[in-house]
Amino acid sequence: MPLKIKNVLVCDAVDKSCVELLQEHGINVTYKLKLPVDELCKEVKKYDAAIVRSDTKITAEVLAAGAGSLKVVGRAGAGVDNIDVPAATAHNVVVLNTPGGNSISACELTCILIGALARPVVPAGQSMKEGRWDRKLYSGTELYGKTLAVLGLGRIGREVAIRMKTWGMKIIGYDPITTEAEAKAAGIQKLTLEEIWPLADYITVHTPLIPATRNLISTETLAKCKKGVKVVNVARGGIIDEQAIIDGLESGQVAGAAFDVFPEEPPKSAVTKALISHPKVVATPHLGASTAEAQVRVAVEVAEQFIALNGSSPKYTSTAGVINKEALAHYQ
Repeated sequence: MPLKIKNVLVCDAVDKSCVELLQEHGINVTYKLKLPVDELCKEVKKYDAAIVRSDTKITAEVLAAGAGSLKVVGRAGAGVDNIDVPAATAHNVVVLNTPGGNSISACELTCILIGALARPVVPAGQSMKEGRWDRKLYSGTELYGKTLAVLGLGRIGREVAIRMKTWGMKIIGYDPITTEAEAKAAGIQKLTLEEIWPLADYITVHTPLIPATRNLISTETLAKCKKGVKVVNVARGGIIDEQAIIDGLESGQVAGAAFDVFPEEPPKSAVTKALISHPKVVATPHLGASTAEAQVRVAVEVAEQFIALNGSSPKYTSTAGVINKEALAHYQ
């Protein structure tokens, strides 16, 4: 049964292609960006659906306020950390995201950060701007022949593996779901975590943040790694224990780290700030999906799924980003 989405509230800035596509299919779109919670609670009951990116939090309070009218919340991006999915399900609100839209952009940033750990282009570039010629200070190492461990072999992890293999890296990986055959197709030797730790020169994480992956890289696991391991996180803040990285950098167990994501954004904690300011850390402000192409892709994918839920177009039928199928079943 179609959901009859007629009025959509856009809560965070999304590419205009999303709005245009919805309007072409007879859906009214209203922009009200970054509303305070009390105003969002008043507004949300006027709409069938809402679209968010990262700024707006769709909490249990907001979902309760929208009960009876709100049917769908779409996130233009991967993951739904800012949406209370159990509360949405309790109110029969379908939650969907755009899991594939950011993949290439997040993958490419990961590869760039791996390169920036091998060759210290960030501090070298800064030293040039400061008028110095510190050629001897910024010698690096080749990626060729080194071992890259990819933890999490979903879309992004596999894309990283394919690219870094062409640089001559040996790729090993772990994922509880991906089969050995799927890993092999992407040029990855699938191993257990215990087998991976002592082999990796570089480790990159590409998992969701769930209890099993929180502090997946910790003081305990770093102790099992090669001395001088380098670590990258373009996935979710909290997968890597930041204090463990700081300690590892000080002891020499860790030779470098690159972070695009943090447990709190913007960072406020003393630990995160110490990590960011460390000379052997390359830090970026959550840029994984920040490309022109990814922003168009995720915006369009949200709109396509709303149209599919309406059942109004034979062209758009996929609702692959739906997180809580049980809420969707309520309308069928």
